[in-house]
Amino acid sequence: MFFRSKTLIGSTSAALGLLGAGGAKAEWGLNFPPPAAGVAQEIFDIHMMTMGIATALLVIVFAFIIYSLYTHRKSRGYEADQHFHETWFGHWAWVIIPVLVLGVDLTIASKADAVLKKVWEVPEGKDFLDVKVTGHQWWWEFDYLDHDIKVESRYIPEEDSEELYLREVDNRLVLPNNTKVRFLHTSADVLHAFWVPELGFKKDAIPGYVTETWAGLNRGGVFRGQCAEWCAAWHYRMPLVVEVVSEERFAEWKEEQNQLKVAALAEASADKTWSMDELMAKGKEVYDTKCAACHQVTGLGLPPAFPALKDSPVAKGPIAGHLDIVLNGKEGTAMQAWGSMNDLEIAAIVTYERNAWDNNTGDVVQPADVKQAR
Repeated sequence: MFFRSKTLIGSTSAALGLLGAGGAKAEWGLNFPPPAAGVAQEIFDIHMMTMGIATALLVIVFAFIIYSLYTHRKSRGYEADQHFHETWFGHWAWVIIPVLVLGVDLTIASKADAVLKKVWEVPEGKDFLDVKVTGHQWWWEFDYLDHDIKVESRYIPEEDSEELYLREVDNRLVLPNNTKVRFLHTSADVLHAFWVPELGFKKDAIPGYVTETWAGLNRGGVFRGQCAEWCAAWHYRMPLVVEVVSEERFAEWKEEQNQLKVAALAEASADKTWSMDELMAKGKEVYDTKCAACHQVTGLGLPPAFPALKDSPVAKGPIAGHLDIVLNGKEGTAMQAWGSMNDLEIAAIVTYERNAWDNNTGDVVQPADVKQAR
C-alpha cells in the first residue's frame, strides 16, 4: 500500500510540475495515453474495466434514486412501507448487496495484483536490452550496457524548445520496438523517479541502490514523462523523452553514436596545443550543458549548496586544486566527480571557469595537463 500510495503521489506531483511550470503545455485528454508496452496495456485494461463497472453502478444507483423520488413522492399520496424490513428481501438485502460489491472488488483486486507482480518482478532470461538509468540534479544519464553507449539527456531551454518547453530534451532515450527492455535505476545524488505513462510504471532512483523494472515495447512513437520524485529547486527541468523506433533505425542510431564517440575521443587525444579562444568557446558550450544547472550561467551559483565560481577561491586558486575538484568531486557537498568527461572537455571547462565572469586569471589548461592530473 505504501508503494502504491507513493507512486500515486509521485506521479501527481510530476504532473503538477509539468502544468505549473511557466510556459509548459500539457497534452490534455479524457483518458490515459495509449499504452506502448504489454504490461501497460494490461494496466489500461483494468482501468477501463473498473471505470466501466463504476459507471454502470453509478447509472443504476442514480436511476433508482431518481425513480424512487419521482414515483414515491408524498405529493402523490405515497406512504412509506413500515414493514419492508420484515420481508425476505428486507432481511437479506443487507447481506446480498455487500457480498456482490465485495465480489466485484476482489475480482478487480486479484487482476490488479497479478499485473503488479508482472511490473515489479523482472522475468528471467537473456533476451533483454539492458539500460542503466541514472538520475542527476537535474538531468538523466542512460547507459546501454550491451552496446557500450552512454547518453546524457537534458531539458532544452524555452527559446529553443518553443511549445515543448520543459517537455523536450537534447538527447532522447532511443529504444527498439518489439523488444523487452530491462531498466536498472539508480541516482548519483538525491532521490529521483523514472516515470513515462505509456510504459506503465514509475520507479524510484535511489542513491547507492539499483532497482529494476522492465517493459515489453510493442508500439513505436515518442513518449514523454518526467522525474516523479521531488529533487530540489529545478526538479521541473527533468523531462524524460523515450523514442521507440524500428530495429533497423535503432541499428543506425547505434552506429551514429559510436561514430560520435570515436570522433570525440580522436579530438580529445589529438596532439595539439589549444588556444585560449578555442578552449573558451568549447568550455562555454560544455559548461552551459553540464555545469550551469548548479553554478548558473552567470557563475553566481545558488549558495550555499552551489557556490559561486565568479571570484571563487577555487577558480582563482591553484590549477591543481581546481582540476582535482572537477575530476574527483568534493566529499560532503553536492559537487560530484566529472572524471567521466574526456581530457579536452575538462581542460575547456577549467579554462573557461578561470577566465569567465571577470576572473581573468589568464590560465590556459591543456588536455595534457588533465591527463597528467588523473
